[in-house]
Amino acid sequence: MAAEAVVHFVGAGPGDAELITVKGARLLREAEVVVYAGSLVDRELVRTYALQAVVHDSAAMNLEETTAVLAAAVEAGKKAVRLHTGDPSIFGAIQEQMAELDKRGIAYAVVPGVTSAFAAAAALKQELTLPEVAQTVILTRIAGRTPVPEGEELAQIARIGATLVIYLSVSMIEEVVAELLLGAYSATTPAAVVAKASWPDEQVVEGTLADIAARVRAAGIERQALILVGDVLAARRAGLKAKSLLYDRKFEHGFRQRNEA
Repeated sequence: MAAEAVVHFVGAGPGDAELITVKGARLLREAEVVVYAGSLVDRELVRTYALQAVVHDSAAMNLEETTAVLAAAVEAGKKAVRLHTGDPSIFGAIQEQMAELDKRGIAYAVVPGVTSAFAAAAALKQELTLPEVAQTVILTRIAGRTPVPEGEELAQIARIGATLVIYLSVSMIEEVVAELLLGAYSATTPAAVVAKASWPDEQVVEGTLADIAARVRAAGIERQALILVGDVLAARRAGLKAKSLLYDRKFEHGFRQRNEA
């Protein structure tokens, strides 16, 4: 087997074909076999970069089928890419795929991508951490057909009061709001929903926990959306509570002297 014949798990980014990393784009150009998440990854990304590859849409495939395609490619000495939406380490289901490759002694590597949480923040023109407001960001989901571990129920996480980015939950937004209100948030806490972040048909809905569910239903958003919650979302409207010291002229660090002028 050729040394270079390994599987690369590549993060495609949140949707915009230009938000894939330079390395990810190069690997797609070099790939001879590509298995991509067709229900979430824009086909244009594959058309643009995977010009010499045999392409498989994994939307209708199961774990055994995707593994078989990747394994056959490597055994034939071909370069294979498993293309995932966003960053494959966030709700990417790659651990089980890597476990299957481990069983077969097949080498693999992971190339990170831009997760939709950051594309959503960009759409909102919002920093997710702000001095004296929130210094913690939690990426999570509500329990649905896939349960969450005990102690990670949304109501428990909501007790922290951090900035929340909630994946895979917009279809249950009423339940999301109900659980958040059991924690540190109130009906007036700012909330936003970004659907298909960075795609041409991106949708942004903003409100509070009191009205975000109704606004989302009115917008017809049912999937491929993130829910963002926290006081940081009020900053552009209400102003900053405090500024970072990083660029304060009186703040001295290893690269800049204190400036009292």
